[in-house]
Amino acid sequence: MTDEKKNMAGLTTAEAKQLQQQFGKNELIPQKTESFFNKALHIICEPMFLLLIVAAIIYFILGEPRDGAIMLIFVISIISIDVIQEWKTDKTLSALKDLSAPNITVIRNGKEMVIASVDLVPGDLMMVYEGVKIPADGAVVKCNDLCVDESSLTGEAEGVWKVATDNVELSDDYWRKDYCYAGTLVTQGIGIINVDKIGAATEYGKIGVNVAAALDEPTPLQKQTGRLVKTCAGIAGVLFVLVGVVTYFNLPDHTLGARLIESILSGITLAMAMIPEEFPVIMTVFLSMGAWRLAKEQSLVRKLPSVETLGSVSILCVDKTGTITMNQMTVQYTWAFDGDEHALLETMGFGCETDAYDPMEKAMLACCDSHGISKAHLFSGELVMEYAFTNELKMMGHVWRKNGKLVIAAKGSPEQILTICSLSDQEKEIAMRKVTEMSKEGLRVIAVATAVPATELEIPATITECSLSLCGLIGLADPPRESVKADIAICRKAGIRVVMITGDNGITASSIAKKIGMEHSDNIITGDMLNEMSDKELKKAVKDVSIFSRVIPEHKMRIVKAFKENSEIVAMTGDGVNDAPALKYADIGIAMGKRGSEVSREAADLILMDDNFTTIVETVKDGRRIYDNIRKAFGYVFTIHIPIAFASLIAPILGVAPSALMLLPLHVVLLELLIDPTCSIILERQPAETDIMERKPRDPKEKLLSMRTMLKSILQGITIFTASFGTYFTVLASNPVNAPVARAMGLTIVMLSNLLLVQVNSSDKDFAYQSFSRLSKDPVMWISNIGTMLMLVIILYTPLSGLLKLAPLSAGQFFCSMGIAALAVLWYELVKLFNRLSKR
Repeated sequence: MTDEKKNMAGLTTAEAKQLQQQFGKNELIPQKTESFFNKALHIICEPMFLLLIVAAIIYFILGEPRDGAIMLIFVISIISIDVIQEWKTDKTLSALKDLSAPNITVIRNGKEMVIASVDLVPGDLMMVYEGVKIPADGAVVKCNDLCVDESSLTGEAEGVWKVATDNVELSDDYWRKDYCYAGTLVTQGIGIINVDKIGAATEYGKIGVNVAAALDEPTPLQKQTGRLVKTCAGIAGVLFVLVGVVTYFNLPDHTLGARLIESILSGITLAMAMIPEEFPVIMTVFLSMGAWRLAKEQSLVRKLPSVETLGSVSILCVDKTGTITMNQMTVQYTWAFDGDEHALLETMGFGCETDAYDPMEKAMLACCDSHGISKAHLFSGELVMEYAFTNELKMMGHVWRKNGKLVIAAKGSPEQILTICSLSDQEKEIAMRKVTEMSKEGLRVIAVATAVPATELEIPATITECSLSLCGLIGLADPPRESVKADIAICRKAGIRVVMITGDNGITASSIAKKIGMEHSDNIITGDMLNEMSDKELKKAVKDVSIFSRVIPEHKMRIVKAFKENSEIVAMTGDGVNDAPALKYADIGIAMGKRGSEVSREAADLILMDDNFTTIVETVKDGRRIYDNIRKAFGYVFTIHIPIAFASLIAPILGVAPSALMLLPLHVVLLELLIDPTCSIILERQPAETDIMERKPRDPKEKLLSMRTMLKSILQGITIFTASFGTYFTVLASNPVNAPVARAMGLTIVMLSNLLLVQVNSSDKDFAYQSFSRLSKDPVMWISNIGTMLMLVIILYTPLSGLLKLAPLSAGQFFCSMGIAALAVLWYELVKLFNRLSKR
């Protein structure tokens, strides 16, 4: 093996492992992980758990160690549920972070492989190409048209053209042309870099860029949740004092110490019932689990808050190529201007890159090959000069020396190529007519032209200075994905307007738009028209335009801005370096996972792993489902806390003795054991409602607990309170000695109501039996339901009932409680029926 081949084989896996032990990970600041003990301590310090611990201590002070011990067991159980839930959430978020971590292609063991950027080590051969953010410092081993934007380090906006170390001229400049630096962007070309420095040792690391994450700003939803919890805690504080005072005056025959302790216990019971500590748990669990489910469906969430925004999306701006279409470009039609098809195809091949990665160029070379023009024939000569493709010029060219003769081969958009061709007005008109004809068939049209300079001195410096002869036109097609038509129809029903943004010809884009059923498919704004429009004119124009053609990435920002100024919530796809600002500016930036650049993925909120339009639609649908379920869970928590809080408040006011209260602190803890898993597991798993993609997008300013949801929750909560407390109070009034039986019946009604409430509130429109049938095959729902019934049986019909100050219920009392619970919750099914009939 020659030295060069050996050097290009890269490191072996064993060498890389050894070097990583020596130099560590390629990160500026090692990630700190919070210890399990700190997480547990953080949960224990929540106001709710502090109240529970205080209540347990008071039981011990009262000389009731048995009650105190039971209380502590319940407290430990709830804390364990929360700790496990947080551990699962952290595990989910860590997995998501690993999925979205920047990757880099390296050569190891003589093969190309993709690794996480943090696993780079000195000596690695990394491959960089357009759109990659360079993750480490290193020398350029090989390169082809490699241009790097180093403005993040040097402040110089102009790109730096890199050269291989073997070809570099000696220089005293600090910033080397044969060296690449971490944190810089590849804007053009490809290269192989031999990694020299990683992490804090890089130039980027030396400057001391503050990578330590700034504190995350809470989202609007988190702020709403925080305000809600604080409000409830404030009310709980006031009622704590009120109930404590009332209980104190209800016990004139007790000693001062006993009166104070009983008063505090009553106040604590109410305070525990009033604080909805589940709200922050719901937010974290639902968003992280939602993101995990989306990742399994090929949509990777980089920023959790974007999950809540998905339900508000009203404009979906998508690329045509690869998202709406299959990204399987083929040459479908050729038109030779002078009738010489072989010369047209050969010139087209000369105009392609030798290492083609553009789908159109791959299709062109495949077409050449099928006509007997091999790559060996095309690229066997000497490449004298290259006219690079730019978004502004929309054309490119190569100058080849073949058999001692020079030939210029150029290709690009017909509108641009025809401007540098020597054609009469009549010939230009014939060519443009053919372009229109081919475009109407949905073909992407590329013009091919050539020239034969006699000497190198006659080769123009730029492509625009060339005077070429038109060879002809190439028609390429990338057919729409089969599912797109149905997806567009779903979006229309959901009130989401799909907007196509493409660098292609407007007529081609319009043809595809008609095929897939897009609205406003005849209204087109071109890049040139955009340049002529003011922002105000564009804002007005976008109201009924859904196709933007011949658009360059810089235009995307203006398009997004125009839609946002019309109060639309915009999701936008992008894959290039220049798309990053528009992705950042959009409400939801969606980067292409397959063909997207590292920079666009960093700027995006979502990464589409399969670049498929159907995945975007499914992601929006799931975003709506997640938000729906958060709203339902908040409503449920609010509802179920009302009977607990009212029972703790009303009983002392009615003069009920502290020993005969319906809910003691023990029972509140018991109900919390039931509520936490119900809201964080069962409601999170609820599937989307049948009409979820038939509703208009959600107003982003809409409150999580709207007046309608609050009213519904209050009515349901008061009904459950009336049923449970009314039954308890009636049984207690008939015989004060019956307190354990009365309490058992009241608690049974609350627990069974909780079970039914989840099914009833799973949908605002579908009936409970429909919601139940949708989850009938879900083992988690069965475990929860059977677990609740088992808990009820255990606390009523085992020795535990005595410890909990309950009494076993007779069959008549149990079934009576079951019937009352059903009536207390299922009345809302009649409201659904009435709403359904009135809509008909």
